[in-house]
Amino acid sequence: MGKKLHLKHPRTFNEKLQWLKLYDRRSEYTVMVDKVKAKEYVALKIGEEYIIPTLGVWEDPDEIDFDALPNQFVLKCNHSSGGLCICTDKSQLDISKVKEDLRKGLRDNYYLHGREWPYKNVPRRILAEKFMMDESDEGDLIMRGERREKTDLRDYKFFCFDGEPRLCQVISDRTADEKIDFYDMNWHRIIGLIGLSENVHNSDDDILCPRSYNKMKQMARVLSKDLPFSRIDFYEINGNPYFGEITFYPACGFGEFRPNEWNTTIGEWVHLPIGAQQ
Repeated sequence: MGKKLHLKHPRTFNEKLQWLKLYDRRSEYTVMVDKVKAKEYVALKIGEEYIIPTLGVWEDPDEIDFDALPNQFVLKCNHSSGGLCICTDKSQLDISKVKEDLRKGLRDNYYLHGREWPYKNVPRRILAEKFMMDESDEGDLIMRGERREKTDLRDYKFFCFDGEPRLCQVISDRTADEKIDFYDMNWHRIIGLIGLSENVHNSDDDILCPRSYNKMKQMARVLSKDLPFSRIDFYEINGNPYFGEITFYPACGFGEFRPNEWNTTIGEWVHLPIGAQQ
């Protein structure tokens, strides 16, 4: 990042995430980032009705019976953010390429990308999930000719500190023209705040508060309890919240907030365990 890393006296959000990578090592973090095991873990905490249904789990792409899968589904590797296949029409699917992509995903040592140690010992598997479509009137829409069609589900990502959500990052129009906005817990947009990705921008207008927002906040508190920092992600589908994932180091701790002063402000919200010099 072109800056000296202050591990003895970390102040910014990024510095504290690097400190947590090195020194906050709980075995349960590996369970929480495993896309297969995390579903079981989270279901016990908040209820199975908030979990996207699993269609199958395999160790090798050749084990997948594509004939048995529905016409629409999602495939992903459980140990990383790669190896994705979003199938909306099975008749158009290039199964050979999908298997090749999944093999590549399984070979990828995601831990090496940014030294996010919880991923290091996740047993690598392939997960198939139900394809979820938001049929409400509040999702992201794009124009295709004269038709307006749904794009990706919006991500609602809660930045939580010692079990208390303080920011909600909303990612919308991911496929067409990705936008990132931040809202406080009263759903007031923080104008101008953006991060942690480059080449994105804020939405032109405020986003409607999701109908399940209060439920999302409640579940984020439960899932982030006793964690110095975590990001708890949800989707809203037809007015109902669904768990996405738990992340400990957004952007591997190498992304920045803009304007710059937010890096220190949000860093102050991260209280490192007793014994850390801050």
